[in-house]
Amino acid sequence: MNPAPTRIARFLGSTLAALPDACLRRPGTTLRQFERVAFGTLPIVAAAGVSVGVVTWLQARAALARFGLVETLPSLLSASLFIETGPMLASLLIAGRMGSGLAAELACMRLTEELDAREVLGAPVVPNLVAPRVLACALAAPLLTELLDAAALLGAFLAELAAGGIAPALFARRVLDVARLSDIIPATLKTSLFGGLVGLVGCGTGYFAKPDAESIGRAATQGVVRAMLAVFLADAALVPFVQAASNLLLRFD
Repeated sequence: MNPAPTRIARFLGSTLAALPDACLRRPGTTLRQFERVAFGTLPIVAAAGVSVGVVTWLQARAALARFGLVETLPSLLSASLFIETGPMLASLLIAGRMGSGLAAELACMRLTEELDAREVLGAPVVPNLVAPRVLACALAAPLLTELLDAAALLGAFLAELAAGGIAPALFARRVLDVARLSDIIPATLKTSLFGGLVGLVGCGTGYFAKPDAESIGRAATQGVVRAMLAVFLADAALVPFVQAASNLLLRFD
């Protein structure tokens, strides 16, 4: 049975209200969760980045070569990575790993009545467990996005170095021909919202799970699906705001 909308609204409001408290009064807990998100997701993000760079180089180079536009490959790759591919892929990888993990963790606590015990003992669940996890996901997402972007560019650069003809110095110059800081900064910072949504949805799914063993597996699956859907919806909704931020920053370039 799904939780009532009023319970969801209270959970959302109390989590958002507890975020500053998680940063100021529970920095140790938040830091431990940040390490869990960042270092736990780092290997898959790095591997995915290198794979994206190499595969994009293989696919795009053959197409551009037919029109004599091979030298534009670094520019096209960096623009697509920094503006959309990198932020979206990194956020989905975080959703895949943390959405299920957070949901299963809190669902297990619900089964063992740990969540109820914390409330009875005066250690509210949302400020002590949920808010640090949401904040950690929000802080880790931009860093993981930059790592994925760098890994993808490195993969493409190594592929070009091994089998292409673009000089390394020219490749490096072309990387920033199209993508500008006014585009990169808003696109990267929006992943903080994506990460926060992943933490919020994952924790909420586990928090509202029923206290039985079957619900743990169901919560883990639902946590991934719901977190990914939240990322997709937020990405579409943020397009006009990201464009407005890019235009504003462009005035200072």
